[in-house]
Amino acid sequence: LTMQGRKMGHSPDSPSVSAPAGTTALRGLIPDLIARTPWPNWAVTAGAFALGVLLISGLLCAVCCCRRCHRKKPRDKEAVGPGSAQGTTTTRLVQPDVESLKSSPTAAQQWGRLQLSLEYDFGRQEIRVGLRQAADLRPGGTVDPYARLSISTQVGHRHETKVHRGTLCPVFDETCCFHVPQAELPGATLQVQLFHFRHFSGHEPLGELRLPLGTMDLQHILEHWYPLGPPGATEPEQVGELCCSLRYVPSSGRLTVVVLEARGLRPGLAEPYVKVQLILNRKWKKRKTAGKKGTAAPYFNEGFTFLVPFSQVQNVDLVLAVWDRGPQLRAEPVGKVHLGARASGQPLQHWADMLAHARHPVVQWHPLRPVRDVDRALALQPCLCLPLPCSG
Repeated sequence: LTMQGRKMGHSPDSPSVSAPAGTTALRGLIPDLIARTPWPNWAVTAGAFALGVLLISGLLCAVCCCRRCHRKKPRDKEAVGPGSAQGTTTTRLVQPDVESLKSSPTAAQQWGRLQLSLEYDFGRQEIRVGLRQAADLRPGGTVDPYARLSISTQVGHRHETKVHRGTLCPVFDETCCFHVPQAELPGATLQVQLFHFRHFSGHEPLGELRLPLGTMDLQHILEHWYPLGPPGATEPEQVGELCCSLRYVPSSGRLTVVVLEARGLRPGLAEPYVKVQLILNRKWKKRKTAGKKGTAAPYFNEGFTFLVPFSQVQNVDLVLAVWDRGPQLRAEPVGKVHLGARASGQPLQHWADMLAHARHPVVQWHPLRPVRDVDRALALQPCLCLPLPCSG
């Protein structure tokens, strides 16, 4: 056999000679070890699996840490190294590209645009302003915008538009007139302010437009789009504000007016109080609150009820006037609020909300207007047809 094995090319120590055909010594090593351990087979298998998971996780963590360190080293050298000043990356770090400046929202502040028309009547010595619409107001959510128009030469005379709910592109389509003598045109400036309406807090300014009338050709009707600028730093001085509640019941014709409080009145008032005047078919019905001594923010909380037939609710003019009883017992008006179908701006919106929400009180703050402006509006403004609630 030895001679035959040597002739066949096998050594006597080869596995084919010492082990049977088809078997090896290594194949029985692991089963023998598992059989000799005192633990069950499932415990040994679970331990081996957990050990393998731990080894693989450790290897992955080591590889990730090496890659991070490898990436950080070139960037740090480029940022602080003396040779980085000559590279092309220095310009990108200090000066942005032109395209990024054009697309950046902070490069050009978005205040919106305003479309209006101007027409001057040389015979009547008045300028007619047609406020058409606004577009692209403050981004980041809808607002409740309204506009306030005034002329610099007429202190206290202004026009407010209706409030438009939940839009950044309101369509006003309102026209107002200001009496401006031709001699005052070179120094007159038209101011248009846009505000976000809020019921129980100060109204937020959205943008402002100032047009010097002396630099414009008013021989023809002008209608253009104008860019809005940032709102003024300070608001024009106001007489004060008055908070009231309106409630109308169509079935009984009961109009309830609750005078709640006032704020921002000029200091030094002796005893302010509020007169409530309802005008219907040239008949006046008057009520008044009690006086509050020595305060610029009086709290009244007094209600008054008037009978207004459903068929006549469109013809009502409601005037709330703050008066002050001076030290010599002579009462002087401080400011007025005009509500009704012939009102404008916030008071008109309050009246429309009252009709839209019949039988429910609607509360709102109103800025007090000069007495002469309200009296002039009562004599000149036509009545508007507002949608009426159901009479049932």
